[in-house]
Amino acid sequence: MKAQGERFNGDARVLHRRAIRTPLPDEDAERLFHENMMRVADAQERKAEMLADPDVPLLTAYEEELDRLAQSFKRRLRRTAGGDYREVAMAYNRGERDDQIGALASYYFEALWRMQQRATVTDALFFPIILRYPDSFTVNIRFASGYTTTESVHYESPEHLSERLEDQYAQTYHEESNFSQRQAAEYLRETAKITREEFPSPDETSFEERKYGGIVSAGGRKGTVFTSMLKRVEPDPDRFSEPVEVPTLVEEGEEARRTERELLLDGEVIL
Repeated sequence: MKAQGERFNGDARVLHRRAIRTPLPDEDAERLFHENMMRVADAQERKAEMLADPDVPLLTAYEEELDRLAQSFKRRLRRTAGGDYREVAMAYNRGERDDQIGALASYYFEALWRMQQRATVTDALFFPIILRYPDSFTVNIRFASGYTTTESVHYESPEHLSERLEDQYAQTYHEESNFSQRQAAEYLRETAKITREEFPSPDETSFEERKYGGIVSAGGRKGTVFTSMLKRVEPDPDRFSEPVEVPTLVEEGEEARRTERELLLDGEVIL
């Protein structure tokens, strides 16, 4: 995976119970947000295609997904802090700067570093929530213990099996794994539809139709088992009483706490 080159020793507290709120002052900003979310939906459909293809290893689909997410975080980092985003994030974490750009860079870079670890670390659930409000949107990048949720779809990866099976069992296992991947592919196609419906184009819908939207998703792995989940989230219309003019770190909303209660298994916690 290309993103493996980054290294970071930041502070996990920068992510904990926090989100980035970004203003949507006009239709151009709304259009950019919509386009970004359509790229998310496109990626979900791309992953579905790969899972449905028996000639494509699940590992390939997984690594492509991680690389896409890493590149997305890097684009946000460059827009936020420029090409030297790593130095900006590190300076903030060392206490050498205490400004909004440093805080945002630290947030995204911590997320990027954690995302890279998912290529080799299991039992770490990626659990983000994205919410659209009339004048802004929030991205809450969360990681939780465990590898699944109460509503996740599970699918198997023979490439990650460490033990060698006898031929008669190996064939059955591969067939069952391919079936689970096809089922996951169908599920991911539906999640792409949800993403498109929750964040419609400002050129095709009225403001009343698009001013609220939200999704929560989760992806994890434990051994040979991979999991995926995405569902709609109803934003709290009373969450913010004041507008925001620039991207700003904010405390998580009740929507995040609600999805944590509803979706995480007993004993699992937000890291």
